[in-house]
Amino acid sequence: MRHGQTLFNVQKRIQGWSDSPLTDLGIEQAKQAGAYFEKVGLTFDSYFCSTTERASDTLELATGVTNYKRLKGLKEMNFGRFEGQQEYLHPPREVRRAVGNYYVIHGGESDNDVRARVNATVSQIAQDNENKTVLVVSHAGALMHFLTSIGIDFEKYGIFPSNCCLFDLTYDGGDFRLNRMIDPLEEKIFDFSLGQWLS
Repeated sequence: MRHGQTLFNVQKRIQGWSDSPLTDLGIEQAKQAGAYFEKVGLTFDSYFCSTTERASDTLELATGVTNYKRLKGLKEMNFGRFEGQQEYLHPPREVRRAVGNYYVIHGGESDNDVRARVNATVSQIAQDNENKTVLVVSHAGALMHFLTSIGIDFEKYGIFPSNCCLFDLTYDGGDFRLNRMIDPLEEKIFDFSLGQWLS
């Protein structure tokens, strides 16, 4: 699950490892996600989030749970000197791909490092919680890097993880399968097997 709207989201600033608080709307989004969980009967056995306040606050507001684990491996990408700067300073994806280590040369992480870090963390969570339903709260970039690491060509679907959206994944003996992206705020579901939104 992605965190709710933050102050930096509104200001269109790069968050990464830096943090900013949830806005009033972000707080409401997290509560709305929790109401959706109740409406559809979605319950969890264990809870995890990144070490940033925006993720832990979202988890607490959506679930009412305070007994959860915060893991550094679930943090957003480190953008180095771009942290806190305006989002328009992100280079085009073609440039990032051509350079290969764009943020590394500016004191941050590479795409491959983020993918490896998040994949290792989520894989360990899955292995430790076999046959359980787990909620993990993280960040848009970290989520997309994780999906890339398990072989999902996210760009071809033309969708982006909105605030408080959920990715429904199953884990079986070392393999992840992406089933759905759920927007609990709009109550819409994107089915990845069909490649389309369901009403």
